[in-house]
Amino acid sequence: MTEIRVWAPYAEDVELESEDLCVPMTFIGQGWWQLDVPWLVYGVAYAFRLDGQGPFPDPRSAWQPAGVHGCSCWLEHERFQWTDGAWRPPPLASGVIEEIHIGTFTSAGTFDAAIARLDHLCELGITHVELMPVAEFPGRHGWGYDGVALYAPHNAYGGPEGLKRLVNACHHKGLAVLLDVVYNHLGPDGNYLNHFGPYFTAAYSTPWGQAVNLDQAQSDAVRRFLIDNALMWLRDYHFDGLRIDAVHALFDSSATHFLEELAEAVGRLEARLGRHLVLIAESDLNDPRLVRSPEAGGLGLNAMWSEDFHHALHVLLTHEANGYYQDFGRLSDLKKVLTKGLVYDGSYSAYRKRRHGRSTAGLPGRRFIGCLQNHDQIGNRARGERISQLLATGLLKIGAALVLTSPFVPMLFQGEEWGASTPFLYFTDHSNPDLAEAIRQGRRREFAAFGWDAESIPDPQAIETFRHSQLNWEELNRGLHAELFDWYQALIHLRRTLPALLDDRLEQIDVHYDEAARWLLVVRGMVVIACNLSEAAQRIACRGLQTKCLLLASTPAIGLEPDAILLPGQSVAILGES
Repeated sequence: MTEIRVWAPYAEDVELESEDLCVPMTFIGQGWWQLDVPWLVYGVAYAFRLDGQGPFPDPRSAWQPAGVHGCSCWLEHERFQWTDGAWRPPPLASGVIEEIHIGTFTSAGTFDAAIARLDHLCELGITHVELMPVAEFPGRHGWGYDGVALYAPHNAYGGPEGLKRLVNACHHKGLAVLLDVVYNHLGPDGNYLNHFGPYFTAAYSTPWGQAVNLDQAQSDAVRRFLIDNALMWLRDYHFDGLRIDAVHALFDSSATHFLEELAEAVGRLEARLGRHLVLIAESDLNDPRLVRSPEAGGLGLNAMWSEDFHHALHVLLTHEANGYYQDFGRLSDLKKVLTKGLVYDGSYSAYRKRRHGRSTAGLPGRRFIGCLQNHDQIGNRARGERISQLLATGLLKIGAALVLTSPFVPMLFQGEEWGASTPFLYFTDHSNPDLAEAIRQGRRREFAAFGWDAESIPDPQAIETFRHSQLNWEELNRGLHAELFDWYQALIHLRRTLPALLDDRLEQIDVHYDEAARWLLVVRGMVVIACNLSEAAQRIACRGLQTKCLLLASTPAIGLEPDAILLPGQSVAILGES
């Protein structure tokens, strides 16, 4: 016997429609409706009618084979035969993450196709695969941040069974799997939640419209909806953790913040499953309370993206200083972020014209995720240029070295490890012509403000925009691409084998630099990362550093004499105990 429930406090009458039947449901209190349905078994389509309107897909639908506007299909999770019972994920603190987008990671753009590329990630030294959002979204291809069926893996990628096969295969390869989830908004196309109840509130506004209702009337059921979703991914799909998108847009004035409640629920599931689970936040608030324990006044998450680390490194390497990048550009910024975790920790931000952030005192590096590029920083450029299209090889290697020898958990974006020539553009596949045109014009207006020619910006709706963003795996073993792969692989190996690089105590890091000469020394115990960011050869004072050369990026002759010589070509050397 199958029991189905739905929360629909707005409705006076709720019916389940399935198999040419329309059966009234029973109201059981607090907005919930229930029905015992003996014929609702695996693969059977169903939907709800609310006061005669509909049919609408189930807000908790686990399977949407006909897309966001179609009927839901009943899924039985226990049908899948998992073979990862002995799996235990590696600690995030020792991890190296690669962020991937299923639709562009391979030419086929499916979960099953991604399995064939897992050996590449293992060879590189990746420990954690982070999937960009896979919850059902409109059309066949998109970034996934406009998902609307939060419980249903995208059918064009391979649906529930395909996702389970991918996670199972990752675990057999020794790869932990993280999932990017979006709880701060839903996309506009196929979002039927407002027909059911107050999932959104006008009390707060976000860049995407009304905020998700986390603290207004009837918000308990909305919070439960999101927490149950998180637990589903971790329990039923065996994910090892979640990356939570833009938590600064989760407005909640409750005494117990939604994220704290989520962390507590995940902690209970972790104890029941007997394997570690992690929660990672993306936030632009620079608030380390996200990752402090509740006992210390925090919310209890495991780690947060350090946007400051990316921005400080990006501006130093590219000299781009528009928008929020104007707050960065000094070697002193890089020193501060490497030794504090953030640049803006209560200090004044010229971009925001106010103080920004909070002190990170006492936090280890494992609480921060650091990267040279990610989907946002690439895809939100007009032409989707990767960092490898913006930098000379020497500077690119410096950037990779500073990420992979940092005290933070490093994250790469798919193809970064070989300097992929393909861009990562913003692409959509909306069937609603008005919505498609609104997105097209919105992107043009946004980038025109930065001085780009609006007419030259790729059309998000064009199939070519999506196809151009798919990785070209054939270039991996060619020329500079192969050289970069070897460099990334060697850096990851050093990170694993040099004891000093495994010590993430920020107070143990020493940074020396010359702002005018543009050289930098990062000292981590007996390991030194020596970088020449200028275009000329120069000597870097290294007196008192008892090390020897282990690896050199682009110049064969370097030694740590009283002075180290970094030759022209924007060189980087990694030096340390063997």
